[in-house]
Amino acid sequence: MTITSDTVRTAASDTAPLRAKWGWIVALGIVYLIAGFIALGSVAMATVVSVFVVGIMMIVAGVAEVFSAFQIKSWGKFLLWVLLGVLYIIGGFVTFQNPLLAAVLLTLILGASLVVSGIMRIVLAFSMKRETPWIWVVLSGVITLLLGLLILARWPVSSLYILGLFLGIDLIMAGASYIGLGFGLHRAR
Repeated sequence: MTITSDTVRTAASDTAPLRAKWGWIVALGIVYLIAGFIALGSVAMATVVSVFVVGIMMIVAGVAEVFSAFQIKSWGKFLLWVLLGVLYIIGGFVTFQNPLLAAVLLTLILGASLVVSGIMRIVLAFSMKRETPWIWVVLSGVITLLLGLLILARWPVSSLYILGLFLGIDLIMAGASYIGLGFGLHRAR
C-alpha cells in the first residue's frame, strides 16, 4: 500500500477540527484521570455508582423494548417482547433497591465471562497458524482466565470492590489516552 499526497491531505483535513480543539481534549482527559483516581480512592462507592448506571441502562433498554413491541404485528411475539421489556425494567429498579445484591450478581457474571473468554482465546491461539504471533493471544487468554479465576475465588467478597476498581482503571486509561491524543493533535499542528 502506498501513501499518496492525497491520502495525507485527506487525513490532515479529517483531523483539522480536532486539532483546533486539542486543549479541550486534554482537559477531558484530565477530568477522566481525576474521576478515575477518585473512583480508585473509594472503590466501594464506585461499585455502587457503576451498579446504578447498569440499572439506568436496564430501565432505558426495557422501555425501548416495550415501545418496540408495539411495532410487532403478531400477538405472541408482542407479548414476548413486552414481557422481556418489563423484566428489564424490573431488573433495573431492583438494582436501585438492592445495589449490593446487583453488584454480587454482576461480579459473578463478570468473573465467569472472563474465565470463558480466557479459555476461548487460548483455544483460538492454539488453532492459529504457527506463522502468526499466536503466543500473544495465548498470553492474553491466560491473563484473562487468571483474572476471572481470581475474581471468582474471592467472590462474593470481591463484589464490594471489583466493579469500582475496573471503573477507576478504565477512567484512568481513557483519560491518559485523551491526553495523549490531545497533545498528539497539538504537535501535528
